[in-house]
Amino acid sequence: MKKLSLKDVAQHVGVSTALVSYVLNGQAVEKQVNKDTAERIMAAIEELNYTPNQIAKSLKMRTTNTIGLVVADINYRFSTGITRAIESESKKRNYTVIYGSSNEDENKFSELIDVFVNRRVDGLILIPSENSQDQIRALQKSEIPFVLIDRIFPNIKTNYISLDNFKASYKATEYLIKLGHKRIAFINYKTTMFHLQERTRGFREALSDHKLTIAETLLPEILSANLAKDIQQAIDNVLHLQEPCDAIFFATDTLTIHGLKYLNKLKIKVPGDISVLSFDGSDAFELFYCPITHSKQPLEEMGKLAVNTLLDLVNHSKINMQISLDADIVIGNSCGESV
Repeated sequence: MKKLSLKDVAQHVGVSTALVSYVLNGQAVEKQVNKDTAERIMAAIEELNYTPNQIAKSLKMRTTNTIGLVVADINYRFSTGITRAIESESKKRNYTVIYGSSNEDENKFSELIDVFVNRRVDGLILIPSENSQDQIRALQKSEIPFVLIDRIFPNIKTNYISLDNFKASYKATEYLIKLGHKRIAFINYKTTMFHLQERTRGFREALSDHKLTIAETLLPEILSANLAKDIQQAIDNVLHLQEPCDAIFFATDTLTIHGLKYLNKLKIKVPGDISVLSFDGSDAFELFYCPITHSKQPLEEMGKLAVNTLLDLVNHSKINMQISLDADIVIGNSCGESV
């Protein structure tokens, strides 16, 4: 099928191509385009399904020194930390960041992208929600520069800055093994998200490499919709097995927070009765009676690399950037030696 042009839209509305261009470039008021005419042009663009590729070409005629950032959930510590890092680096480069939270909703994720494109951002930094592959593929067909951060889709080749989640999880699991733990529970979400699946894979491989049995009963999966209830059930299950766990590795800080709350309710002491390790830290850990050992993601470095990679793309550099960073383990007092 022939791609639509500005001329096609103009003919459909019965106006000049110049008027269509003015509306697309946000110059309707400046060029004194009649409000009704501008609305008819926008309606025609939607009706004719004038694709983002053409819109992007029009947008690239002018820059706004603005970056659009979409995070998965602004309530996550990772989201707030990475937002601060991106804003800090963007300010150094004389760019402003506007951001929105998809709240882990693929439809809202798509809507936010549309909003930012209509606001003529120069490029996008995205933390995708689950099942948002179609939106990423659509962006690839456009000429809008974008970079994925944290969450990636291995079957979609694009520019990204992420963590080596497999390696980080492997290293954290190995830390517990070296303390003498042999019955380690790993509590994760039931998900298709690659970064979380990689954490499970890292856990499994660490056990395998150290000749420890991988018991499926020690790998409960949590539904985010039933978070508190599922966490409680998962902990009850791993503690009441014939051979109960001697350590719990939580795959995210949110899971850790709920898990600690329930362990406290059960009057189970950390690390006296059980060791606890978290993938990622949280400010909420400061409210717990002992510092929590956790994997720490390099948020500042991730944010800096994401901004600089995006601005290289904005400046028409042909780059192919896939960066996986390492996490550190922050040693607290929540993991004791197994006896």
